[in-house]
Amino acid sequence: MVGAGPGGLAFARVLHRHGHPVDVLERDSGPAARPPGGTLDLHKGLGQLALDKAGLLPRFRALSRPEGQAMRILDVDGTVLRDWQPRPGDDANPEIDRGQLRDLLLGPLDVRWGCGVTRAVPDDRGVVVQLADGRAERYDLVVGADGAWSRIRPAVSAVTPHYTGVTTVETALDDVDSRHPDLARMIGDGALAVYGVNRGIVAQRNSGGRVRVYAQFRAVQDWHADLDPADSEAVQSRLLALFDGWAAPLLDLLRLGRAFAHRPLYTLPVDHTWTHASGVTLLGDAAHLMPPLGVGANLALLEGAELAEAIAADPADLDGAVRAFEERMWTRATTWATITQAGLERLVSPDPAAAIALFDEVQP
Repeated sequence: MVGAGPGGLAFARVLHRHGHPVDVLERDSGPAARPPGGTLDLHKGLGQLALDKAGLLPRFRALSRPEGQAMRILDVDGTVLRDWQPRPGDDANPEIDRGQLRDLLLGPLDVRWGCGVTRAVPDDRGVVVQLADGRAERYDLVVGADGAWSRIRPAVSAVTPHYTGVTTVETALDDVDSRHPDLARMIGDGALAVYGVNRGIVAQRNSGGRVRVYAQFRAVQDWHADLDPADSEAVQSRLLALFDGWAAPLLDLLRLGRAFAHRPLYTLPVDHTWTHASGVTLLGDAAHLMPPLGVGANLALLEGAELAEAIAADPADLDGAVRAFEERMWTRATTWATITQAGLERLVSPDPAAAIALFDEVQP
């Protein structure tokens, strides 16, 4: 397994549960090498099903935040347009911080941290994995769960991600309830979204009083070419200009941020598949990178768990298990990639009403 993200760890954890060892190679030097990211809503039939297969669902429920399913939409002048609250006992899509999910999945796994991979080369005796330090190792099966810019993908596909035309810039507010109580009340218990013409702001509750804020907008890929990414004041000033005229409390979500991460959104084609190659496969973003609309991590978790179960059920027919897994994955991923691509077009569009209509369709 290459990659210790949700999909890779789910694969390894389910195999571990069935008594099968697996090498997990991860380029990060350790689990705390970089910020783990924001919060995830794990769907009952996707991510939660994967955790159930790993025997971790009760522990997930103890850590998750059902109240985080709340969703509030504001107009750019601050008027509340929609305010959805979860019903008592609603566990369809509870939230969990990425770091908490990572630690939950890690458990007893022995990840080989600081082990970067440059490529995988299939031959008639298996697959040779070239490591960043110059060494090479041979495996019967290599699973690429190494994200958007996968080093394993070229072994089966020449396709690379393309820019969607939408960029996200992320910042965060700490101790929001005590330091910024007015903003805390405005955001509520879950997520807040505001949509304007070709731009939007989303604020999401994390645990511990932390809120992650995402400014989304349509722009050329090098919109920030004249800015120093490390110059937070310059980036902040550019963002505030992009959202000029919005209500002051909404701009405070950006004004109070201190560090900004540039995250252009890339995707793979919605129908991305490949000719099956013995000994190599992909899952998660490496296989079907799609807009971050709450599905990607869920699919990666379920795919990792399903592939592990298929291998554990018949270890003697490794290639058959992988073939059957790929067919199931492609069908499901194509459906979700189509949905999320269309969703991104509606959320960041010239018509803000299209974004609200989308939420009206999917919210209970």
